[in-house]
Amino acid sequence: MIKLDLQSRIPIYEQLKQKICELAAIGQLRPNDQLPSVRTFARELGINPNTVQKAYQELEREGIIYSVTGKGSFLSTKLDLDAQLYQQYLQKIAQATALAKQCGIPLQLVLETVRKVYEEEQKE
Repeated sequence: MIKLDLQSRIPIYEQLKQKICELAAIGQLRPNDQLPSVRTFARELGINPNTVQKAYQELEREGIIYSVTGKGSFLSTKLDLDAQLYQQYLQKIAQATALAKQCGIPLQLVLETVRKVYEEEQKE
């Protein structure tokens, strides 16, 4: 269901948050669906339960999930996942752009690369 890149520079809890949002955006998770318990999810993914707990806490703080004492965590019914994913992807673009700038890649080359990606998509 969820695959995490343990070699990535992106923290595992962030990857987990993104994957949960993506599953909800494509309809694999629906509003009010129960998420696995922290321990179960940690065991399935082979990660520390504290990492899952941190992801769940942030998702709850952002209104993406809600918790019911004694029952678990559930996907919220009051969220706009498309807008949240949009913001996440814009943040990824900003991070990639900052890295390109740091590496000395000229702005014009970055813009040409982005334009090329968009033009290739239109051809398909």
